[in-house]
Amino acid sequence: MKTYPPKETYTAEDLVAIIALLRDPVQGCPWDKVQTHQSIRMNFLEEAYEAVDAIDLQDSHLLCEELGDVMMQVAFHAQIEQEAGRFTWQDVCDGVCRKLIERHPHIFGGEQGIKDWDALKNKEKGRLTLQDDLDSVPNALPALMRAAKLQKRAARYEKYCKADADTVSQAARKVQAAAGPEEAEQAVGALLFAAVALARQAGVDPEQALQRQNCAFQQGGGTTL
Repeated sequence: MKTYPPKETYTAEDLVAIIALLRDPVQGCPWDKVQTHQSIRMNFLEEAYEAVDAIDLQDSHLLCEELGDVMMQVAFHAQIEQEAGRFTWQDVCDGVCRKLIERHPHIFGGEQGIKDWDALKNKEKGRLTLQDDLDSVPNALPALMRAAKLQKRAARYEKYCKADADTVSQAARKVQAAAGPEEAEQAVGALLFAAVALARQAGVDPEQALQRQNCAFQQGGGTTL
């Protein structure tokens, strides 16, 4: 049976050590030691969403707890990689520190003026074309958020995704006229994409707008649509 020394205050290093103990192939936790990146990927998303909920609630006590859960997910994935001999928790910390220093030359490099983060990231990642930029948008993002990010990146290359009320109305009519589920799905996708473009032109975050409408619908007992 493993033990861990009690402390008045635990640190990030303790978190890493505890995760390693839980992952021990012989004496570790039966659940923790068999997990993979794939088996806990949704846990990572759920913990991040719970942290965002705490921010929205302006609950500092809850946020402290939820940020700890997010850190645990980071440490867990890093431990899996360390066991495979690919990288460590220290490599993660080193990499993000170097990235922050490199992306803030106006602070750490003696340069004047705030630099374009997107340009710095593209240079760092070797993104040379619009397609490179679009391909770097994570597939796992919520669909509305991903659509807005794709459109924003396209706009930087003067590939403007514009829409107006008529565009949205036409898309809605195509949904109603769809001949079957597959055609309806394509039409709904086009409608939502056009709505995202309309939201962006109005300076509105579509994901946040829909979240607030969801809350209004919930609080109104399902009568606000």
